[in-house]
Amino acid sequence: MTTSWLELDEKVAIVTGGASGIGSEITRELVNNGAKVVVSDINVKTGEEQDGIYHIQCDVTNKESVDAMVAKTVEVFGTVDILVNNAGVNTPRLLVDFYGEKPEYELSEKDFDFMTAVNQKGPFLCAQAVSREMIRKEKGVIINTTSEAGKEGSAGQSCYSATKGAVNGFTRSWAKELGKFNIRVVGIEPGINEKTGMTTDENYKALAYTRGVKADNIDSDYSKSIPLQRVGKLSEMGNLVAYLASDRANYITGTNVNITGGKSRG
Repeated sequence: MTTSWLELDEKVAIVTGGASGIGSEITRELVNNGAKVVVSDINVKTGEEQDGIYHIQCDVTNKESVDAMVAKTVEVFGTVDILVNNAGVNTPRLLVDFYGEKPEYELSEKDFDFMTAVNQKGPFLCAQAVSREMIRKEKGVIINTTSEAGKEGSAGQSCYSATKGAVNGFTRSWAKELGKFNIRVVGIEPGINEKTGMTTDENYKALAYTRGVKADNIDSDYSKSIPLQRVGKLSEMGNLVAYLASDRANYITGTNVNITGGKSRG
C-alpha cells in the first residue's frame, strides 16, 4: 500500500554517480519516497547494501560496464523504472591561456576527452541500455542532470558547458523518440549549489584563474547574481528529481527544468 504523495513505492531507480554530491541527495530522496535505488558509481563495490540502497560499481564511459550494471539491476530487482543520469565531471579550462601564466589551465585534448566521455557518452550509454528494458514494458522515466551552463555558457568552462548542451539535446530528442512507448525524458539544470566533490579547492583555483579573480571571491556575492540570494541546497535537487520521476509529473517530458534560484533565464 502506497503512502507517499509521489507514489514511488517499489519503483526501481538507477542513479549514476549516486555515491556523493547531488547524486547522494537524489538517492536519499528517492529512498525516502519508497523507491528501491541502485547507486551506480565507479567508487562503490558491487553488492554492498546500505539503508535500502544497492550498489553496483560501474564506469559509465564503458559500454560493457554499463550493460552489465543494467543487467545486474534487472537480475536483482526485476526491472528498471527510473534512470537518473547524474554522473558528471568538470575541469575548468580556458580555450587559450591568454594570461600566459598557467598553461596547465588551457583546455587540452585529454581534458576534452575526459569531460566528453563522462558527461556526454555516459548518459548515452546508460539511456540506451535502460531504454531497452523500458521499451519492453512501455513505461519509464529518464532524468538527465545537466546545468544552466549548458544553455547559458560559462567562462572558463566551455567544454563542460558544451557537454551539458549536448545532454540538453539528448533530453529533447530522446523524448521525441521514446514518447510513443510512454517513456518520459526530462533534464534538471542546477546553477550554483552547495559544494560537492566536483567543486574542489583545485577546481575553484582553476576557475578563478580562468576568470582573472581570486579563488575566495569567485562566487561570494550571491545577491548580485542569484535573486534568492543563496546557493541551491543539494536536497532541493533531490526533491525536484523525485517529483519528476513520479507519476505526478506524467505530462512533463522533452524539457529541462531550471533550478538556479532565478540566476539564469531557464
